[in-house]
Amino acid sequence: MSLPAIRNALKTAADPKKAAFLPSFFKTGKGEYGEGDRFIGVTVPKLRALARKHPTLPLKDIETLLKSPIHEERLLSLIILAHQYDKADEQGKEKIYRFYLKNAKRVNNWDLVDSSAHKIVGPHVDGKDDQILDKLARSKNLWEKRIAIISTFHFIYKGDCSKTYRIADRLMKDEHDLIHKAVGWMLRETGKRCSEVGLERYLEPRAARMPRTMLRYAIEKMPPAKRAHYLALKRVS
Repeated sequence: MSLPAIRNALKTAADPKKAAFLPSFFKTGKGEYGEGDRFIGVTVPKLRALARKHPTLPLKDIETLLKSPIHEERLLSLIILAHQYDKADEQGKEKIYRFYLKNAKRVNNWDLVDSSAHKIVGPHVDGKDDQILDKLARSKNLWEKRIAIISTFHFIYKGDCSKTYRIADRLMKDEHDLIHKAVGWMLRETGKRCSEVGLERYLEPRAARMPRTMLRYAIEKMPPAKRAHYLALKRVS
């Protein structure tokens, strides 16, 4: 299917009611993190179904979609790209990884990051030099910082939470709510998939100085008494 045909399929699947709702959900107003993003109202299941029909879309066409002002076109491109990375040989994986980093600023909303970072960046640095995670965490770009922490989800799934703790420390003083939520989410996952004791050891000396949203996300699944303990540390700081 040609790129124009893919875009036509997206328009056919569009829902004007969803398109009207999504800008407020993804904060597209002036000065908000998604400022200027445009939606046509295609659901994620429909995007995934369309991606399955076009698993070999050329990289040049993926790039065209990724540069689109339409949110669903960018998300579709990343769903396809993550699938291609998973199926590629080592040379192909390297090409896709470099493409992703080159275009990271176009992965510019939280769902775009969350659908792709741990499927491309995480696995690519597994067993290799992973200092790119620290570099991304130091970026001034919101989305690159979110890519850094979400990429560590790959390692959490494997039972290795050390990289999540390392990048969480890098982002501890970040001021953006989207980073607080992402870090807190990944920390919560370390307690579920690695070790609750390990998460508690991480939190004990840090809870008092963590952003409140980050802490609340991190302790969300803990028993009430433990949640109260960490919130008390925050209150007395």
